[in-house]
Amino acid sequence: MKPEFRNCLFLFTLFLFTISLTAQPVTQTVRGTVTDKVTRETLIGAVVVMVDSMHQTGSVTDTDGKFRITNVPLGRQQFVVSFLGYKPQIFSAVVTSGKEVVFNVELEQSVIQGKEVNIVAERRKDKPNNEMAVVSARSFTFEETSRYAGSLMDPARMAMNYAGVNGASDARNDIIIRGNSPLGLLWRLNGVDIPNPNHFGSLGVTGGPISILNNNSLDKSDFLTGAFPAEYGNAIGGAFDLQMRNGNNEKHEFLGQIGFNGLEVGAEGPLSKKNNSAYIFNYRYSTLGVFKALGLDFGAGSAVPQYQDVTFNATFSTKKAGKFTLFGIGGISYAETLDKDRDTTQDNIYDNNMRQDGYFGNKMGVIGLSNVYLFNNSAYAKLTVAASTAEQDYKIDSISTSDNSPIPWYRNFSDQQKYSVNYMVTKKFSTKDFIKTGIDFKQIEFSIHDSVFEDPLFSFNNKISLHSGLHGQFFLLNSTFAIEPRLGIKYDLKENQSLSLGIGFHSQLQPIYTYFQETRLPDGTISLTNHDLEFTKSKHFVLAYDRSFKHDLRLKIEVYYQHLTDVPVEQKPSTFSMLNEGADFGITSIDSLVNEGSGHNEGVEITFEKFYSHGYYFLFTASFYNSMYTASDGIERNTAFNGNYTVNFLAGKEWTVRKKNVFGVNFRVVTSGGKRYLPIDFAKSEASGETVYDYSEAYEERQKDYFRTDIKISYRFNGKKVTHELALDVNNVFDTQNIWQQYYDPMANTIKTEYQTGRFPIPLYRLLF
Repeated sequence: MKPEFRNCLFLFTLFLFTISLTAQPVTQTVRGTVTDKVTRETLIGAVVVMVDSMHQTGSVTDTDGKFRITNVPLGRQQFVVSFLGYKPQIFSAVVTSGKEVVFNVELEQSVIQGKEVNIVAERRKDKPNNEMAVVSARSFTFEETSRYAGSLMDPARMAMNYAGVNGASDARNDIIIRGNSPLGLLWRLNGVDIPNPNHFGSLGVTGGPISILNNNSLDKSDFLTGAFPAEYGNAIGGAFDLQMRNGNNEKHEFLGQIGFNGLEVGAEGPLSKKNNSAYIFNYRYSTLGVFKALGLDFGAGSAVPQYQDVTFNATFSTKKAGKFTLFGIGGISYAETLDKDRDTTQDNIYDNNMRQDGYFGNKMGVIGLSNVYLFNNSAYAKLTVAASTAEQDYKIDSISTSDNSPIPWYRNFSDQQKYSVNYMVTKKFSTKDFIKTGIDFKQIEFSIHDSVFEDPLFSFNNKISLHSGLHGQFFLLNSTFAIEPRLGIKYDLKENQSLSLGIGFHSQLQPIYTYFQETRLPDGTISLTNHDLEFTKSKHFVLAYDRSFKHDLRLKIEVYYQHLTDVPVEQKPSTFSMLNEGADFGITSIDSLVNEGSGHNEGVEITFEKFYSHGYYFLFTASFYNSMYTASDGIERNTAFNGNYTVNFLAGKEWTVRKKNVFGVNFRVVTSGGKRYLPIDFAKSEASGETVYDYSEAYEERQKDYFRTDIKISYRFNGKKVTHELALDVNNVFDTQNIWQQYYDPMANTIKTEYQTGRFPIPLYRLLF
């Protein structure tokens, strides 16, 4: 057994033996609010019942739509929420002694046509929050980001288990959706488009090594992979529509946690019980220095990444002006790689022939204020104003061989500010017919210093739903615009089966960095040759079949085709295409681009899932796809992300210990087609003393197939008023060597291979009180 395993297992064993296992009856309170899903009007008299043959208990919502169930036994419990004229829903919640369970339920009205209707409760995660998303969309919860093995409490890593989604590498959370570049992903928080929410996330990319998002602050959120509704814009691959949860408005609660993501403290509670105002606040500081001291290799060489982040959400209710929400997230990250600390037996990560010091810093922040105002019981408006910033500060110095003094080699200081105003109005006409319309304005400010020395809905009946919408974008920088129609149709074949069709036109701006790429002309003047680039355009077509078996088993099959046009490529014939960018720490700096490239993605996805019940769950997903592009040389090639297939299987089981404690085991197995690569021209590399690629054979071959197994073991102890939780998440438990990349080593005159993250044990301790 390796030393890192002994350290983590010792910590895990020590925790189990030092907790006082006192047996006493402990219960908790479950409460919340029930509202109409479309109008957000509170529902009076809705019935909430706990599904447990041994403990028959429940509640009825009051005049404010609130319910409260006391003396709920600890453990995973299920609740049925029902109201006359609405579709019932089933909710699952993990009840612990250290924290009240508070959730808001949104019920959807039924269309009843004068005949007998059998009502079957629907699980909340089956359906996204956005009622207009009928294909390629699903919701997820905080619990799933915590439960799934290998997810590291990160929404992006968790989404890699879903059909049609691949991870670009083990070291980062960039995700490839249906063969699209990670650049095609949109991040939204509380209805606002936000910058890359990852530590060490460069401008223009959408992923990074560590997420800034704090899953302890997230509510039920949506993940969309194609043909999404009209309110989503500037994305061609997919979207995360994240929602922050409200704090406990009745009592103060606290959290302490330590793990891979950092040392974290959190608090939530009422600001004023009179108007139901509440707050939630979380702060996190990096602990990778501790992991480094334990001898664990997390792929950063001699560097120890440092980071910290904060998340907050505060809600205020008024009698006349509606509900206000103030929210924000922010993160700072920094790392340095110094030549004096370098292991001389290892290659320099920048250049094999140079001694260098590198300093890398990133900052990101979002703050927003929203107001929800109910005009009446059938219409409401939401106004959101927000500001965001993203900054990168990179410095690399070469080290003099004569006196070891630093010599400036590379500098990059760039930042981006975005100011946005979003106004949305929703009007309900009947039990299922409603319209949602709005306007979204964004102002983007950008500076760069880069140097090198040297939709509406109509329902015909309870079986057919038609969703349509129109999204428009106008880019003031170069006066380009895009009009994007969207259409979604769902037909219920039977009570437990449906067939859906989604068609969407989508457009996306290029990474803002690209528009300001400078070119020196023959007369010595500087020109922004990429200034007039237009939107990349994409047409999505998705056909989906969905069937439920009983109440906890689901099968979903989707077939899709995506056609991409106006993709930036070089003016001169080459293999470069923007479709291959976005899976690294930055964007390739290329000038003189034109919107003349194209591409297409097609595939089939299968999801077979058993939702958690009777103490266990499983999820099987399989994706078979093809992703191709054509650059300015006119040759159709595989994209860099065309792995052709991905198969995931994950499952978990929980056992109750001493009636109130829980022991859990979760595992995940994933296999996928190997990474496409640029072959190395050995003769030219040998002659030049550095890696030279053969672009004529770009992405024709793949590395060997990727395979990885993760396992997570957890134990939750419930005291009288406090909950302890300890977990050990072991990524790549069999230490499988998956190839990341290859390069030419001039010192050894050979091609060397770098591998992705090996076996990596990650302990976690959480305290709730």
